[in-house]
Amino acid sequence: MGPSRALSPRERRWFRWLPAALILGVFALDLLTPRGMRIFPLLAAAPVLVAPWLTLTGTIATGGAALLAAVLLPLVRGRLPFGVDDIVPFSTFVILTFLAAVVNRLLVRERRQLKNTREVAETVQRAVLPSPPGRIGPLAVAVRYEAAAREAAIGGDLYAIHPTPHGIRLMIADVRGKGLGAIRTVNALLGTFHEATRRAPDLPGVVRWLEERMQEANPAEGGAGLEMFVTAVIAELSADGSTLRMVNRGHPPPLLVHRGRARPLEPGTPSLPLGLAGLDAPNVLPDVPVDQYTLPDGAVLVLFTDGVVEARDHRGVFYDPVPRLSRPLPPDPDHVLDALLTDLYRYTAEHLDDDVALLAIGLPRRADDSRRV
Repeated sequence: MGPSRALSPRERRWFRWLPAALILGVFALDLLTPRGMRIFPLLAAAPVLVAPWLTLTGTIATGGAALLAAVLLPLVRGRLPFGVDDIVPFSTFVILTFLAAVVNRLLVRERRQLKNTREVAETVQRAVLPSPPGRIGPLAVAVRYEAAAREAAIGGDLYAIHPTPHGIRLMIADVRGKGLGAIRTVNALLGTFHEATRRAPDLPGVVRWLEERMQEANPAEGGAGLEMFVTAVIAELSADGSTLRMVNRGHPPPLLVHRGRARPLEPGTPSLPLGLAGLDAPNVLPDVPVDQYTLPDGAVLVLFTDGVVEARDHRGVFYDPVPRLSRPLPPDPDHVLDALLTDLYRYTAEHLDDDVALLAIGLPRRADDSRRV
């Protein structure tokens, strides 16, 4: 476990008891060993062991408590603790406690620098991503972006939504990788999507624009084009929110939340991610399958990147957002996303391994709510 890893609340509680458990364990072991054997120098490992996880005060206090235990052990054995044979062990004890305090300070500084770097990365990510309005016509819109706990690199998660004469077009996508290469691809896709939404007459046309942009970008990566791809959902809502047309390119399916039930909108035909469409026939773009749904009034459409479904609990079990959203919830996209993120952080003990981007659309409510997907 590296020092830069953020501890979960459960792990922090466990490490709080580790020094006492170690000291008591060595104390008991020393009492159970023959008189000729002296294992109390093992106590010197206590401050070194806890230095990466406790505060400076906690590290020094652990060293002091271990030293006190080392003094008591000879007394329990019926002899004085400061004989000639004890000078080297006790000197080593003091030196190791001092070194543990130094290590603790260095690790605290490293974690602080990592935290600052992560905050900068998240700020840059938010600056790159567009900030959609809270309402587009009759539709309510909400977005969220959560940076991974383990990474300080800029991620490749993105979302966009634009009203057009053809309907409200939206996209959520996840670029493979992180760093400057990912952010360049994010910028390229956002620009291409913005242009395509205005010019392409239909949803397949928008997808072809994005695919062509990825095909152009692949050779620019020095022949490693097959390693660059983007999973994405590109969709088009009618102006009144009653009809959804959607293309899924290897991305987690969106969820339709309505009347206490969450339903995945699985694609009818699986498709490769953007950038990989030409694997079978280079320079030939395949047909773009479009799924169409009739949406119920008052539902909430939730789109998210794979950081949600790839999150795990302490047992390594993947998170499933369907049960959490299959409960009575207000038909408000902000409330739905907040409920989902709260449950996700609870499930993962507040530790995300990948960035998470979410986009939710609240459909208008009408008197007639009889339509179903």
